[in-house]
Amino acid sequence: MTIMNDETREFVAMHRNEDVRELALKAKRVEGLDLPLALDQIAGWQIARKKLPQWASCEGIVYPPHISMEQCSSQFTAQYKSEIAQTLLAPAATVRARVSDSGESDNQTTKSEPQLSDSAESDTQEMKMGAWMSDSPESDTLVAKRAMVDLTGGFGVDFSYLARGFSQATYVERQRHLCDLAEHNMAALGLDQARIVCGDGVEYLRQMGPVDFIYLDPARRDEHGSRTYAIEDCTPNVFELRDLLLAKSQYTLVKLSPMLDWRKAVADFDGTVREVHIVATGNECKELLLVLGQQMHEEPSAPRVFCVNDNQRIDYDSAAYTQGLRIGGKPLPEAKNYLYEPNASIMKAGCFDLVEERFGVTQVGPSSHLFVSATPVADFPGRGFAIEAIGGMNKKDIKRLLNGTKQANIAVRNFPLTAPQLRKKLKLADGGPVYLFGTTMQGCDHVLLRTSKI
Repeated sequence: MTIMNDETREFVAMHRNEDVRELALKAKRVEGLDLPLALDQIAGWQIARKKLPQWASCEGIVYPPHISMEQCSSQFTAQYKSEIAQTLLAPAATVRARVSDSGESDNQTTKSEPQLSDSAESDTQEMKMGAWMSDSPESDTLVAKRAMVDLTGGFGVDFSYLARGFSQATYVERQRHLCDLAEHNMAALGLDQARIVCGDGVEYLRQMGPVDFIYLDPARRDEHGSRTYAIEDCTPNVFELRDLLLAKSQYTLVKLSPMLDWRKAVADFDGTVREVHIVATGNECKELLLVLGQQMHEEPSAPRVFCVNDNQRIDYDSAAYTQGLRIGGKPLPEAKNYLYEPNASIMKAGCFDLVEERFGVTQVGPSSHLFVSATPVADFPGRGFAIEAIGGMNKKDIKRLLNGTKQANIAVRNFPLTAPQLRKKLKLADGGPVYLFGTTMQGCDHVLLRTSKI
């Protein structure tokens, strides 16, 4: 890893709010300035300011080239993974703040674990769930006699948040430049418990002793650089490692493509998936996370599913909701005053019968995935709209629905026209306060719903 000299560091601090492309063309070449490195750092910080604000606020962080910054986890998704780990290990979370000298039972040299003075120990209360995470990267980490390993370290964002909840955290990565970067950045973030290992994650897994928690983010590109999605096409192939992972850890968290069918993935892991986490932010699915663990009973149990979209969160037992929509099980209300559109994580989960039951709404029709109610619904996990009018696709109904409207936001669900096609047919510009939904109601009627956002 190239370390910034004083000239380069000063340039970055002076210009980090400026346009990188303009800087590349106009910056003066002065002695000692490593301009390519400076531009990488400015571009990286500008991305981190929005994507990783805690990292961006930490002086001394060195950022990788642009593509790595675009592909790395966001602060939200990384923090959520830490939340998963601490919740899974909650029975062991309430501990006294005394750390022993024991470490992983492998043959590699480890950093010594942080020690607390007697006074610090006496002042420390039993830690409650949630105390491990704070708003500052320099904050105290949860002191617990627990160990975790990240077998696919990469840039190290996920690792940096997971590591906070463990007294010993090991990062494993094959690429030397990423290891050097991680070693520098973990020190800058104050993660003294972090240990960096440059090596193959699969080989390390085979040789290491048992730990409490393992994290994997398999590479989703093949040897030609083409994107892959199937678990068996990723590197490493988690299917092949399943039994070894179960033997070496209490829990393993696997990050997969949000494009995958989570039900098939659960079935392919043959009863070892304890939890499924569908994580979205900004109403866009970002990650599919599976928690692997030993079976508790002879008969495989269905996993619990967690749907997350920013601060909207629901969870449920997948065994109770396997059919999606119970077609015809719930008639539409006579008064259709409100329309609700589930967020992206619920759309991905397909738990539409759960939504009906939990929030007292009714799906407008099979495969439409829009819901109506007579009364407003508090805390619905998605967008809500007040219905102003409902009509068909005939000219009379369309004229009544539009009522002189020249622009509208248009969406379609289970409708014979695409949104652009419907916009063209209605001759509407985009935007404005009106929201038009094209969908299919119970009885196979194609309808338009004119709404306004709640």
